[in-house]
Amino acid sequence: MKKFIAMLLCAVMCVSTLAGCGSSTGNEADSSEAQATEAVATESDWEEISAKGEMTIGMTLFAPMNYYDEDNNFVGFDTELANAVGEKLGIKINFIEINWDSKEIELNSKNIDCIWNGMCITEERKQNMSISEPYLYNTQAIVMKADREDEIMSDVSGLTVTAEQGSTGEGKIDGSIEDDETVEVSAKDYFANANYVASDSMAKALMEVKSGTADLAVVDSVCALAMVGPGTDYEDLVVNLDNNFGQQEYGIAFRKGSDLTEKVDEAINELYEEGKVDEIAAKYGLEDMLVK
Repeated sequence: MKKFIAMLLCAVMCVSTLAGCGSSTGNEADSSEAQATEAVATESDWEEISAKGEMTIGMTLFAPMNYYDEDNNFVGFDTELANAVGEKLGIKINFIEINWDSKEIELNSKNIDCIWNGMCITEERKQNMSISEPYLYNTQAIVMKADREDEIMSDVSGLTVTAEQGSTGEGKIDGSIEDDETVEVSAKDYFANANYVASDSMAKALMEVKSGTADLAVVDSVCALAMVGPGTDYEDLVVNLDNNFGQQEYGIAFRKGSDLTEKVDEAINELYEEGKVDEIAAKYGLEDMLVK
């Protein structure tokens, strides 16, 4: 059933193109252009990272992307893929847990070198950051107590809905992320009469539902399908994908104009060719969600 749902998620892929240009004339302009080129080279993220031999990744904890297993090993699809990229580039990968709502501040202040944690690509994020090629499909899921599914799905008016602060789920609910052609049901309209409360993370959003302090949560389907159901800590909860709030794709974010973006993209493409990405994805049940 999960594989069937995953295949449905792969039905739509949004492709966008960004372009920019500038020109100057005269000797003075040529001199300024040369100085600017030199400045960019001096501020190369890749040169700095390769010199120190390590890259710091900002992330939050949620399965199946970055999390601790039963033996307290730090694992996950993004964790293993990032480490494979590090090996390919000859650098060490450091992971730092961040507040997701402050991710761009952490990035631009150079506390981290990139955001690699199941981040959905949006137009706003593309304007503010340099983002890799998409690598995984996603959509937004509703999670609630299994014994309340029929009741909640019939009418969410007056109910408490939660999502991770700064997440795509929150953006869909408050309308800060505009609906596109992949949307069948507008989350902003759907939850217009519900009470919204933000959570610190997707995992905490699920905990709010489990404890009863929230009636339902809107989280990434990739997260929901991995963390909810029989054999999990949330076996009394259920994932509902009946409402298509739109398709998304995961990407890795770097500082605007960073040359590190191309380096990581090249490494991932090589890992695809070697079959490594498929191998890691299969380990976490994500092979049908890969963007190829």
